[in-house]
Amino acid sequence: MFDLLVRSELVCEANRPVNALHKTASTKVCAKAQAKAMNIIMPLLDEDELAVFKRGRNAHTGGIPKNQSSADYHYATGLECLFGWLYLKGRTERITELYAAISRAEADIDE
Repeated sequence: MFDLLVRSELVCEANRPVNALHKTASTKVCAKAQAKAMNIIMPLLDEDELAVFKRGRNAHTGGIPKNQSSADYHYATGLECLFGWLYLKGRTERITELYAAISRAEADIDE
């Protein structure tokens, strides 16, 4: 779900070659970037959302990619679980709200 949001945002921003789109998207959806995104929105989560994140974060995964830290990978898994859970619950407005908070924070960092 998070990957779809990132790619949708990038496509709407500007017309760019497919390779450039993929490289930019890859930097925004890697485990390290998703862990940073999770840290941005964690204070905004309610009790149920935080519980879903923690359940996803603590899930036993098949393996961690060599180029990612264990902590980042688990946080990224928790973020994906949270956005997937919100989607399945039909809470698209909340998804948009959380993703907007991430985008605003990233824009502030870039400036």
